[in-house]
Amino acid sequence: MNVVLRYAILGFAWFCVGAAVVGVFVPVLPTTPLLLLATFLFGKFSPRCHRLITGSKIHRSYVVPFKEAGGMPVKAKMRMLLISFSVLAVSAALVQKPFVWCILGAVAVFLVYLMVVRIPTVGESDVVRDAEVEAEG
Repeated sequence: MNVVLRYAILGFAWFCVGAAVVGVFVPVLPTTPLLLLATFLFGKFSPRCHRLITGSKIHRSYVVPFKEAGGMPVKAKMRMLLISFSVLAVSAALVQKPFVWCILGAVAVFLVYLMVVRIPTVGESDVVRDAEVEAEG
């Protein structure tokens, strides 16, 4: 592969990581899809960067249990909603515009829909058991 193209793709992957970090604080910026895209690109073009991303605490805490158990424990869902609603509330307080409040409200409703309807709830024991099986194998 062309070296310039490889570096351009890796630069774009790091841009996605940076935008995802900003997305933690800006509710309308999609954090998870950007991190997934960066992880995919790193997997194809940089094994070292891929190990860095997949070895992070956040990846081990949220992505691995979801992948292995097929859902999220209630505690993890509540923690994610609490963080998301806190950021949404700060954003609403800082931006005193009804239009923005409507957008933030729609984002909040969508988050609740995702956590309650779309993402299956699994027990803590399912996540721990699957993590132990993975560690053994």
